[in-house]
Amino acid sequence: MRNELVEMFTEEKMTAVDAIIERHRDNPGELLMVLVEVQDITRYLPVELQRYIAWRMGIPASRVYGVASFYSYFSLAPRGRKVVKVCTGTACYVKRAGEIKERLKQRLGLSEGEVSADGEFSIEEVRCLGACGLAPVAVIGEETFGLINPDNVEEILEKASS
Repeated sequence: MRNELVEMFTEEKMTAVDAIIERHRDNPGELLMVLVEVQDITRYLPVELQRYIAWRMGIPASRVYGVASFYSYFSLAPRGRKVVKVCTGTACYVKRAGEIKERLKQRLGLSEGEVSADGEFSIEEVRCLGACGLAPVAVIGEETFGLINPDNVEEILEKASS
């Protein structure tokens, strides 16, 4: 089981995953913390990794999947180092969020759910970022960009890359 995960990630990452599990394995109530720490290393939680965590912690795989799939923080698919989140909530939608998302996808050469060849970017649509006064809004990595328009997509990507 671990060998196939080393092929997905690296030996170094799996050693770090094992250390996280080992620190928390005697307390099944810390599953959420385990998943947070593991995703910080692997950037996503594929089903194979969830099964491995369950096996190592001695809990049902369905419990791990239930937590990983419930919280929007977790990703079950690969993500770039910087996730581009485009808000398509009502305030952003009426201010051309769809067009902004399409420009970002075009500029990055990505479709939703894909990761750029260099592993730097992936793109997601989100329903609300809680910044309606700055609509339309996008978050790239940890940085929030508001009052954007399709014509300044290049500019915000440059700022996010620096």
